[in-house]
Amino acid sequence: MAVSAIITGTGLYTPPNAISNDELVASYNAWVQAENQKNEVAIKAGEQEPVPESNSAFIEKASGIRSRYVVDKEGVLNPDRMVPNIPERSNDEMSIQCEMALAAAKDALKKADVEAKDIDFLIVGCSNLQRAYPAVSIEIQHYLGTSGYGYDMNVACSSATFSIKTAVDAVVSGSAKRVLVLNPEITSAHLNFRDRDSHFIFGDACTAVVIEASDVAEGKEGFEILGCKLWTQFSSNIRNNFGFLNRTDEGGIGKLDKLFVQNGRKVFKEVCPQVAKIITDHLGELELSADQLSRLWLHQANLSMNQLISKKVLGKEPEAGQAPVILNEYANTSSAGSVIAFHKYSNDLGSGDHGVICSFGAGYSIGSVMIKKR
Repeated sequence: MAVSAIITGTGLYTPPNAISNDELVASYNAWVQAENQKNEVAIKAGEQEPVPESNSAFIEKASGIRSRYVVDKEGVLNPDRMVPNIPERSNDEMSIQCEMALAAAKDALKKADVEAKDIDFLIVGCSNLQRAYPAVSIEIQHYLGTSGYGYDMNVACSSATFSIKTAVDAVVSGSAKRVLVLNPEITSAHLNFRDRDSHFIFGDACTAVVIEASDVAEGKEGFEILGCKLWTQFSSNIRNNFGFLNRTDEGGIGKLDKLFVQNGRKVFKEVCPQVAKIITDHLGELELSADQLSRLWLHQANLSMNQLISKKVLGKEPEAGQAPVILNEYANTSSAGSVIAFHKYSNDLGSGDHGVICSFGAGYSIGSVMIKKR
């Protein structure tokens, strides 16, 4: 009998600090007012344009976002700083990404009824790793007590679905029996909080997914992974140029391209139809129809994007709850977003119900994970 991969547990770590749109706008506008006052002479002379203020209505209309969670609130909301305050830790201390991942991992392991020592492969997939090496995954392996091996990977906002595909391949090939996928995202640290077009986009969170081989998950509830479909195409419309080579050209240090930058309109126009196509093609390859999709757990970046993609895939407006939204509360948590939606809105499905976990982002990259409730 062929072995398949089963999602038997998910976990979520949510930072304790929430920032509403009103709070974020108050901080941003305080900085704008100070900046315009500082450049008052040049602005009056017509040599410089004043920095425009923001407002909560604009943010919600543009994105659907109302609030976000961050690992540090005070630093973000300080108009003189507008960067999270995350002190460096010594090499003898647990890193912050490891700390977040442990919380999410323990949640997922409990739901899956799996001991940490029985995990033989651990993947950390996220948009930004806090260091080059040693791998955060190996640090988590040490503190959590998993066996086997682990490694880090980065496919930006698609890191979770690409990691799940890697886990499925390991399980089906027999190189692992139980895999733990972790997505510790501290996106507030790569966000330019002084950019009106993007200062509201991101939030922090960490998700965890336990994937087991069907022969060791016998009798367990969960979701069978029917297949994964991945797609990439190079684009600079979403980019972050921060890296170890920055120090080799002092002229680029501190430039805006060392933080998150995007051409939002092009991303919307180019990515939405491709995501819908990937999901539709994936359904066809698995001999499924869109009518069989009880749930679409999509990447949580922009409400309008998700509404358009859902409509294209289903051929109609999704029913209430069919394409759940968490970005209104969490904002864009990069790779964690689609998994948060799945974690929060999957327990009500019945045996035989189908759904898709789909992420999309920088690269461009798209990952589709088609699943069925056992």
